Amino acid sequence: MEPSEEFVFKHKGFNFQPDLVTPEYIDSLEDFEIRDSDVFIVTYPKSGTVWTQNILSLIYHEGHRDGTENMEIIDRVPWLEYNIHNMDYVHRLSPRFFASHLPYYLVPRDLRNRRAKVIYVARNPKDVAVSYFHFSKLSVKLETIPDFNIFLERFLAGRVLAGSWLDHVRGWTTHRDDFNILFLTFEEMKKDLRGAVLKICKFLGKQLNEKELDTVVENATFDKMKTDPRANYDSMQSNLLERGKGHFLRKGYHERYHSPEDNTVR
Repeated sequence: MEPSEEFVFKHKGFNFQPDLVTPEYIDSLEDFEIRDSDVFIVTYPKSGTVWTQNILSLIYHEGHRDGTENMEIIDRVPWLEYNIHNMDYVHRLSPRFFASHLPYYLVPRDLRNRRAKVIYVARNPKDVAVSYFHFSKLSVKLETIPDFNIFLERFLAGRVLAGSWLDHVRGWTTHRDDFNILFLTFEEMKKDLRGAVLKICKFLGKQLNEKELDTVVENATFDKMKTDPRANYDSMQSNLLERGKGHFLRKGYHERYHSPEDNTVR
């Protein structure tokens, strides 16, 4: 069963949400002017994007760390291909931060000059699939597929938003030499958050003292993010997420699917 065109459209081999972006806008990103100070977080969906958005924001914004600035994470680190709040990206002050699910071949051409920075985060596809399945039931923008087995078939075939997990990860890793890129995994961030934050800081050339580092790590823990509406997308439930059906951040660790029929862990 193919995904409904109401929820997904394919453009240049990649699946997008039709009500949030147009093919013309995607094409225009090829000429998007890149600054050397730009930082891009790139992921396949449900691979730690929001987590890394928060870490990046906490590293750079003292007001985010001490809670004095009431700004949502989607405004601190907005989506490149989904400009949900119609922000003026061209005149945004440096350093600019962006999140993206784009494949390597659809990102701005000037990213290949290897001066701007890309942080790519990958996650175990088993956990991605389960997290994606639960998220599709929460999102008002994605098609709800009640049967996990049907969803898994689509996921493995790349017939979901963002297409094939394997193509996405393989594309970025194979073309890693084209970009100034740091690869991280969701699993290593979970195992050693402080080490991951230090690795990101080193890659960005951003020095934090021990107190600042401790505060970043503390505020980037899953439990802390889950209770912070600025960090967990819960404030967006009116137009992107369906109220009362759950939270954008669910577990933050290894996902497993329990079949209601046989209670088997999958």
